[in-house]
Amino acid sequence: MRENAGMPTLPTDVLTTFDGLFDEALAAGEPDPTAMTVATADASGRPSARTVLLKAHDERGFVFYTHLDGRKGRELQANPRAALLFHWPRVRQGVQVRVEGTVEIVDDAEADAYFASRPRGSQLGAWASVQSETLASREAFETHLAEVAARFDDRDVPRPPRWSGFRIVPRTVEFWYGGAYRLHERYLHEASDDGTWSTRMLQP
Repeated sequence: MRENAGMPTLPTDVLTTFDGLFDEALAAGEPDPTAMTVATADASGRPSARTVLLKAHDERGFVFYTHLDGRKGRELQANPRAALLFHWPRVRQGVQVRVEGTVEIVDDAEADAYFASRPRGSQLGAWASVQSETLASREAFETHLAEVAARFDDRDVPRPPRWSGFRIVPRTVEFWYGGAYRLHERYLHEASDDGTWSTRMLQP
């Protein structure tokens, strides 16, 4: 998968708004403000969604990590478009942030640095799991995990070759603010093909 060279970068005001709401979610006691739904589709257009954790974000987009050969990894490589949804019900009267865009795989240096920061147990699990494939039993997985732990005993665990990060490069970002009687406020930020951004309000 080639990186999206020349794609628009997030405007400062969009990042500032996201960061401010994220801080509010932390202060409000949301269980995990980094939790986000990632929606993908396979090459034929069949959709699927799951919750993952945001691990980095900046003007280039939003990053999470996974196995490249699991279902979402395969779908994102076959159809490099995705949608994200953050839902923070404890913020104000409820806030959603919706992101849609194209997808790129982060570079090796970025993936290596993040993998090195993970707890050792998570590193070993990344080696032991053949994500999304059929598992004979939990006991079989535990046995394989023990074998992996023995293989890397007394040394650093390297990043598996088919484990990396995906960056969603936004083309749209919507901030949705819940209102009484479902009279919500919605602000849609959109990137044009020339990289400029515009903002408009949407009906509730």
